[in-house]
Amino acid sequence: MQQLTSAQVRELRAQAHGLNPVVSISENGLSDAVLKEIDVCLKAHELIKIRVYGDSRDDRLAYLERICSELSASAVQHIGKLLVVYRENPEKAAAKDTAKPRPTAPRRTKRSYQG
Repeated sequence: MQQLTSAQVRELRAQAHGLNPVVSISENGLSDAVLKEIDVCLKAHELIKIRVYGDSRDDRLAYLERICSELSASAVQHIGKLLVVYRENPEKAAAKDTAKPRPTAPRRTKRSYQG
């Protein structure tokens, strides 16, 4: 499981605010199929929300612990029946490092268009 700094957690929580849950855990609990779907979603998005349908807080905490330990992910937030999980995708990180920044032209001001 990755250790995140408080600044990273704050940034990830801000990014997750606008996300919709992509995986749901229902009455059947955290099965292998659900874990596989969470793994696929983490590979695609790095940061995901998971909705848990159940009233037991202890079950939700156990699900979060199991997800993080089995998938090498980090728990970002557990609020109500939503779990926010993050796992860095090394392929995306390598692509970000190799991408060249595009040169930008200086911004033209309002006065530069006048006469």
